[in-house]
Amino acid sequence: MQNNEMEGIKELHQEVWENCLKVIRDNLNYQSFKTWFSPIKPIKLENNVLTIQVPSQFFYEWLEEHYITLLKKTIRNELGPNGRLEYSIVMEGAYTSDPYTIRIPTSNRKATTNPSVQMPIDLNSGKSKEIPNPFVIPGLKKIQVQSQLNESYSFDNFIEGDCNRLARSAGYAVACNPGKTAFNPLFIYSPVGLGKTHLAQAIGLQVKNNFPEKTVLYVATEQFTQQFIDSVRSNNQNDFVHFYQMIDVLIIDDIHFLSGKEKTQDVFFHIFNHLHQKGKQLILTSDKAPVELKGLEPRLLSRFKWGLAADLQVPDLETRIAILKKRLYKDGIDMPYEVLEYLAYSITTNVRELEGALISLMAQSSLNKKAITIDLARQMIDKFVKNTAREISIDFIQKIVCDYFDIPVDAINSKTRKRDIVQARQLAMYYSKKLTKASLAAIGLHCGNKDHATVLHACRTVNNLIETDKQFRTYVEEIEKRIKF
Repeated sequence: MQNNEMEGIKELHQEVWENCLKVIRDNLNYQSFKTWFSPIKPIKLENNVLTIQVPSQFFYEWLEEHYITLLKKTIRNELGPNGRLEYSIVMEGAYTSDPYTIRIPTSNRKATTNPSVQMPIDLNSGKSKEIPNPFVIPGLKKIQVQSQLNESYSFDNFIEGDCNRLARSAGYAVACNPGKTAFNPLFIYSPVGLGKTHLAQAIGLQVKNNFPEKTVLYVATEQFTQQFIDSVRSNNQNDFVHFYQMIDVLIIDDIHFLSGKEKTQDVFFHIFNHLHQKGKQLILTSDKAPVELKGLEPRLLSRFKWGLAADLQVPDLETRIAILKKRLYKDGIDMPYEVLEYLAYSITTNVRELEGALISLMAQSSLNKKAITIDLARQMIDKFVKNTAREISIDFIQKIVCDYFDIPVDAINSKTRKRDIVQARQLAMYYSKKLTKASLAAIGLHCGNKDHATVLHACRTVNNLIETDKQFRTYVEEIEKRIKF
């Protein structure tokens, strides 16, 4: 019976892929279809993800470059709106003669292209002696606007957690109906390295996927300011303003850099008003909430508050691990879970630093031809995090203590009075008081909902045992080394 079921599953992914090929065949000439689609083999279908095997990296890149739109449409027609495609790429071994495969998800390479927009030209300036094209509306010319979006900053690569759920949900709602929701402008704020730019660009990419005809532009505030200065210098401010008034979805990153730039604020005010009145979407990012911004005109600040201000918070441990897993999945790389967990525990406040540490670790491994181990991660983190003033958390201390004594973390927070559990709990309290800035009440709350008197008693007990028990003193020294790496 089980064999029959397995055969049924096996046939399903083949059937789905054959149905896709029927549609693809109708949209391509015979030679292109034979060259690029006949060699593809369907591998499996799990959770609405169809995995296909391609013969080489070049093959994968060609499909992504030329046929990704067609592939996505056919997959979604067969599997529904949540249907996705994944590649299994046959790689030639660098050190062995045996080929091996890596799994890579599909990307968004063509989502960044904008249609041409019309810009006015001055036919009376005398600078151009060209005869106007009679088939072009007098006084207008077509220009191509580069969206400046990064296809890797998509919603698929943005990990959702409690820290960013509101901002992500609002961003996705905007992407599905730009300019028509109450979230206009959408103001995203957070400290550095928590994903503001990623989320803002993800909205832009999703808009391009949903509405290819719309013109989306991502621009950093510093770039916007420089463009305005150049327009003043060349005396064509009107062209500058008109250009931005033609945009359907305008994404301005790090809007707080407008602080103190009165002329730039003035021109942005007029652009903002025009776009908002025309029902165009504005997305702004900042490192502070609108009420905390300094050096900006009150009329601008009041407009920033028209829509929704959503913040991104520091991700919790599970979200940080999920971010690392997603990055590895995207690159087609495997890594021991304990190493991922170690990285997530070590870098807590900045997602950009977290991904940077992962990249550094992979580089150390590949360039030095070393296996990725917890020891290699420790060596790398020592150099990577030393200057970031990493703060040791109570949760991290509890994890190290529990790992040392081989007991579950939940046991520390329970009411059990078993000797080994009590000792681990007291040690966790001792290190939390010694190595963190947390109050006694906060430490007690994290360690089984105890009061501050219990924490003080635990610290005194540990200090007494350090002086009288040699074996216990060894425990304390070894655990402290692990906490401090």
